Amino acid sequence: MSLAFFKGRFIPLEEATVSIAAHALNYGTGCFEGIRGYYNADHNTLYVIKLQEHFERFMRSCRIMRIDPGYSVGELCDATLHILKENATPSDVYIRPLAFKADPVIKVTLDGIGDATGIFTVPLGDYLPTNGIHVMVSAWRRVEDNAIPTRAKITGSYVNTALAVADAHLGGFDDAIFLSEDGHVAEGSAANLFLVRDGVLVTTPGTENILEGITRNAVMQLAADLEIATQVRTIDRTELYVADELFLVGTGVQVAPISRIDHRTVGVGGVGPVTSQLQNRYFEATRGMLPRYRNWLTAVEY
Repeated sequence: MSLAFFKGRFIPLEEATVSIAAHALNYGTGCFEGIRGYYNADHNTLYVIKLQEHFERFMRSCRIMRIDPGYSVGELCDATLHILKENATPSDVYIRPLAFKADPVIKVTLDGIGDATGIFTVPLGDYLPTNGIHVMVSAWRRVEDNAIPTRAKITGSYVNTALAVADAHLGGFDDAIFLSEDGHVAEGSAANLFLVRDGVLVTTPGTENILEGITRNAVMQLAADLEIATQVRTIDRTELYVADELFLVGTGVQVAPISRIDHRTVGVGGVGPVTSQLQNRYFEATRGMLPRYRNWLTAVEY
């Protein structure tokens, strides 16, 4: 039995249900987070990555959506750790907090509608291959922040992602890259993007309708510690075709190298040297193998 936290109680996941009339189900009026825990068998410990930072972003998403989660960051962290200890899954884990407009109201608004909050966990390995993926530049554009806020993880906005990913898969690709309405590179379908040109790491700024990624910040910290020069600037579409290396980063995708884009080989194909260095460092850090980054981790001992 997998334990979940819902409406202030710890209950079996299968009992954490909502009505088909719930406002969020009908209108996408919810927000969520994605948090990973990495299991280290040698330590018999699950290391949860940047738990507090994720719930702080969760709170910011709730603020944008006028949702009252009903709990503090500390209380949500404590509830998550309780679930993880009770479930005691000896594997990598994905944690999904969710807050949403819960009342059965047929009206498109955010005010005057009751909220609910839940947290559940599932075992999760690699969301995308970590040895090289083939992506396409999507015909769908990244939704603009003035239409649906991109710095919030809003449930309804992920229709944008679903459309792009579905087309990518039907075309034989692993994932998609979004452009913004002005034609500049935004990010992956549900992950931030980095490229390498002449040894310099480049990523898009928050003003290009991207999620302000927690893993993105972690990778930039790793790059700084490894003395890899980094730029945050606008990226043109054709830069993707001439980059030496490309990779996606995010809680789900982790550090996923891109070996081909739009049927063009990236660099020499496979995993480039900068990507490999950052990927190895990231996995070592997240599994509690590097004392320098222990402050990223919350340990759950089994």
